[in-house]
Amino acid sequence: MRRAVCPGSFDPITNGHLDIIVRASKLFDEVVVAVLINKSKAHLFTIEERIDLIRDAVRSHPDAPTNVVVDSSHGLLVDFCRVRGIQSIVKGLRAVSDFDYELQMAQMNHSLAGVETLFMSTNPQYAFLSSSLVKEVARYGGDVSGLVPDVVLKGLRDRSAP
Repeated sequence: MRRAVCPGSFDPITNGHLDIIVRASKLFDEVVVAVLINKSKAHLFTIEERIDLIRDAVRSHPDAPTNVVVDSSHGLLVDFCRVRGIQSIVKGLRAVSDFDYELQMAQMNHSLAGVETLFMSTNPQYAFLSSSLVKEVARYGGDVSGLVPDVVLKGLRDRSAP
């Protein structure tokens, strides 16, 4: 079985993330979305909320894939992959600046565990999109509909209200 992981903090999941997940699901037998746990970061949503939001977003997508699993991960991503028999990491790239960082990570992951990283170019309509930017716009009352899945909007608005 060809399995891949799409890792990230997904705080919150955006339509750009969802686009990469759905596209990856067409290339692999199973895609595991790994919600990364970083206790040194302050998150808007808890790990459980992020997992639920991703599951709901995937289920409600017009092309709702049935081969996507959501899990959490702490520690090295390659250890997560090794334990689950995952051979590939899928990462979306928005710009050259993403590539510089992700290339180093890909080379390290390959060096540590032989796990391959595949880069997918982001759909141009989402090239500017990041969770941090979405949170900032929402925090100031800006309209983020169309940038995040509908299931994320309410929670984001509730937490971002001044």
